[in-house]
Amino acid sequence: MSATIDRAPFGKLPDGTLVERVTLRGADGFEAAILSFGAALQALLTPDRNGHCDDIVLGHDGFDGYLAQRKFFGATIGRYANRIAGARFVLDGTPVTLDANNGPNGLHGGLQGFDRKLWRIAALTDHPEPTLVLERESPHGEEGYPGNLQARVTYCVRNATELSVTYEATTDRPTVLNLTNHSFFNLDGARAGTQILDHRLTIASDHFLAVDATAIPLPEPPRPVDGTPFDFREPTAIGARIRMNDEQLRLGRGYDHNFCLAPGTGLRFAARLEAPRSGRVMELFTDQPGLQFYSGNFLDGSTAGKGGLLYRQSDALCLEPHAWPDTPNRPDFPSARLDPGQTYRRTIVYRFATDGAST
Repeated sequence: MSATIDRAPFGKLPDGTLVERVTLRGADGFEAAILSFGAALQALLTPDRNGHCDDIVLGHDGFDGYLAQRKFFGATIGRYANRIAGARFVLDGTPVTLDANNGPNGLHGGLQGFDRKLWRIAALTDHPEPTLVLERESPHGEEGYPGNLQARVTYCVRNATELSVTYEATTDRPTVLNLTNHSFFNLDGARAGTQILDHRLTIASDHFLAVDATAIPLPEPPRPVDGTPFDFREPTAIGARIRMNDEQLRLGRGYDHNFCLAPGTGLRFAARLEAPRSGRVMELFTDQPGLQFYSGNFLDGSTAGKGGLLYRQSDALCLEPHAWPDTPNRPDFPSARLDPGQTYRRTIVYRFATDGAST
């Protein structure tokens, strides 16, 4: 393999099937490591303001950690990211029943979603840019979802310090689909032992979805962020308002809400994250209609991650571009329907830089 790509064994499934790790390299130490299990981003190394590279995503150093607990670290989520109320919906007059795995609701694809599946390495090339393509077939009825689905995830390192993730899929019958990446970011480093409450966040959204006690959107239009703790239209420290006496913050034990992105076609700016300590800056671009911001509220110290570090509340955050939650039950939300003859195609771009300051 070329100097920009490395392919190596990472572990084995209980039946002995090999799990591989593919590393794509850019410039100045930038690299992304992806697992064939869950099509997961296992590591993402980026330079700080002094040129020192650290891994900035939570996860595990070995495969046993991923197999033992389902924590979604860096995983590809499907068939439907986020929640579907009551683990059911109706499609063309036909009731669809899913596996309920989050109280009464369906979450992140059910009991054995895409994050728990082995993906096939379909292509690996360093020209013109280091690129990995992973594929899997999701059979009709898997976790209750209709349609035989052909899914593909493409990871690509571009412009030296940029990672793009593209999701594609086709189906042989009408279905719903909502794919995303579930990386937990700490721009100071996955082993830093610091929280993300001082990270400054900008989200290009004027509205968010208020939720009930089970994190399902309320039967109301999106709420304006103006005058609420959910206003991130200007750079704001995540910890600045997270402890305010706000019903939505109480229900989520922090931020765990969908932000409604402006309608449009093609990639557009969705969020910017800045870390004062390290000087790292991440900008996120997507063509998805929503962005789920999760402030790591349920990291409780029960999981040992990289370097044996126990992950605790607000040790990292997630920014998940995807369709709005419970869309199959909400005709007033942007559709997540996929029909035969159509190709589902959605993209996330993570662009990294530093603030340029010197310590």
